[in-house]
Amino acid sequence: MKRKRVPKMIIGFSVFVTILLLLILIVFPPSKGKIPQFYDENGEVIENSIAEKCYLEVEDGNLGMIIMAKDIRNPVLLVCGGGPGIPEYLMEYMYPSGLTDQFVVCYLEYRGTGLSYSSDIKVEEITTEKYISDVVAVSKYLSERFGQEKIYILGHSFGTYIAIKTVQQYPEYYNAYIAMAQTCNQIESEYMAYDYMKAQYEQQGNAKMVKKFENCPIRESDEMYTKYFSSSLRDTAMHELGVGTTRDMDSVIAGIFFPSLRCKAYTWQERINLWRGKGLSAQFPVVNDSTHFNAFSEVPSLQIPIYFFAGKYDYTCCFDLQYEYYEQINAPIKEFYVFDNSAHSPIFEEPGKAAKLFEAILEVE
Repeated sequence: MKRKRVPKMIIGFSVFVTILLLLILIVFPPSKGKIPQFYDENGEVIENSIAEKCYLEVEDGNLGMIIMAKDIRNPVLLVCGGGPGIPEYLMEYMYPSGLTDQFVVCYLEYRGTGLSYSSDIKVEEITTEKYISDVVAVSKYLSERFGQEKIYILGHSFGTYIAIKTVQQYPEYYNAYIAMAQTCNQIESEYMAYDYMKAQYEQQGNAKMVKKFENCPIRESDEMYTKYFSSSLRDTAMHELGVGTTRDMDSVIAGIFFPSLRCKAYTWQERINLWRGKGLSAQFPVVNDSTHFNAFSEVPSLQIPIYFFAGKYDYTCCFDLQYEYYEQINAPIKEFYVFDNSAHSPIFEEPGKAAKLFEAILEVE
């Protein structure tokens, strides 16, 4: 009996579908979303270590967080990450900081984003006061769970706005505040970064990018400033010039978006929700508040120690403004640490130096 030939079109389509599925699995691998454990030299889980996702039920929702430590008896560090929308754990995943050697680290994923995303979220309710309330609730939870009267708190970029406002109002919960890439006067910072980047492109003879900056005069109106702040122009320029997320991250797409899709600490649905939350966060009132925050006038002093971790090449939150604010703020103890080879994420760019500084801070406290 003569066999029928399979049409070449069907064969070609089958090959195409197979290749497409393989590419999807490579770029977007399936996962149960478990946080990697800590193992000793014998392949056993380290005694007293922890690596988990957990949720805290609050008045009107659940707050997702990732808690990690090689020893749960270490001091607790609550991390208020940047964004909001991009979980700080992703930076830890891509650029291991070593924080878990010294602390019980809690990465809070803000209400409406990441593990805390919900399709029922009402954007108008995501205010500064709501985020501060969430941070306090998590701080109390961590203190009680790990048996520590006070904890440490670290803010990064947007998270410094939330963290510093929290410790200003509720100093009794914290030993000290670590300000990584402190937002001080973001409008002035954006002006400084805009001028710097435009000048860099002028020096390079890049007329195309110069023209783009000229077409976006951010000093003319708040509307133009807001448009520029969330634009691809700002993001592209900062990463091309090495003054963005890290010195060596060329773009957010290659540096954060694609790695986030491959991060097996999150399930498929959680990875999708991450970017749903990121897109939604632009509408949150708290984000608008943070872009207009002026620490010089709003937080002239703190009742607890503050330690600045500043990247020399940071133009996302301008280095010079961070130092100016450090000189002005009143606090029981204050220190300013310069990371000479970093931009916006010092503990992830220079983890060895950060570890030594954290050791010194813990000795003081």
